[in-house]
Amino acid sequence: MYTRILLPVLFRFNAESVHYFAMSVLQFAHRIPGVPGLLRWLYTYKHPSLERTVFGLHFPNPVGLAAGFDKNGEWIAELSSLGFGFIEIGTVTPRPQPGNDKPRLFRLKADGGLINRMGFNNKGSGPAAGRLGHYRDNAGTSRILIGGNIGKNKITANESAIDDYLLCFRDLFNDVDYFVVNVSSPNTPGLRDLQEKGPLTAILGRLQGENMLKNKPKPILLKIAPDLTDSQLDDIIEIVQETGIAGVIATNTTISREGLATPEATVTAMGAGGVSGRPVRVRSTEVIRYLHTKSNGSFPIIGVGGIQTAADAQEKLDAGASLVQVYTGFIYEGPALASKICKGLVK
Repeated sequence: MYTRILLPVLFRFNAESVHYFAMSVLQFAHRIPGVPGLLRWLYTYKHPSLERTVFGLHFPNPVGLAAGFDKNGEWIAELSSLGFGFIEIGTVTPRPQPGNDKPRLFRLKADGGLINRMGFNNKGSGPAAGRLGHYRDNAGTSRILIGGNIGKNKITANESAIDDYLLCFRDLFNDVDYFVVNVSSPNTPGLRDLQEKGPLTAILGRLQGENMLKNKPKPILLKIAPDLTDSQLDDIIEIVQETGIAGVIATNTTISREGLATPEATVTAMGAGGVSGRPVRVRSTEVIRYLHTKSNGSFPIIGVGGIQTAADAQEKLDAGASLVQVYTGFIYEGPALASKICKGLVK
């Protein structure tokens, strides 16, 4: 019903407005007695073979929701009823920022993809921590595993970027289960320069140093771009091993426009931004396979990019991913996607 009836209607309207409208409807429905339980019954699929223990955390299934969908941690309760094994909020920055000018989210319907240049629009790490605290019990345990994807503010110079990452880390430490350092978004000017070996080693080293002073350190992962060269990926492997962080998320959106079925003039009119969804599927898998092979599987990888079916998820897992995440596929396939993927993986 979703793809045949609802999606054509929703796609008639502005992509960003529809996102907030859909979540408002889900929030409203969630307040109706019995609806949360009904949603969990409809969309949660459990099977022992789906369970994973990765970087010390137990996941009920390997299908997570990627960062970008719930930037501020406002819809954890609603989204957790849709069968995800974990949810990643963000990207969160220390100070609130509006992001880039609208419109900034565009559909590539012929490609099953999106172009976005959101620009880390969020309400700040402090307010996010306040909201996430509601999902913890007295022992600090959350009802669903939550990741915190952190970045720097646009106005912060790269030389001071570590200060922003540390502020986010400190604000969110008690309220997330793992961290993701985002230096790979193409929508904050100069951010991808931080993927170079020197600055990246410094940032991850400082974060991991502070992390290891904690009574119970949290896993720290690095999210990388699909546009890195093999030599840059070799550097990533060295950095992960040198700094001792927990793993890598591969990959973020791509700046490439190669192979799109959408007419070039249409894509050009959409302007700058990162491409997600099916157009990045193959490259994302290539990056996962390269990292896993060259590192001899020495660290976990979360695979993301173009996952719309169980076969897509299995492709990532076969390439060396321990877990997967969806975002664009969730928009195109609807609320049953996590359940469908889990059922397909079991089969």
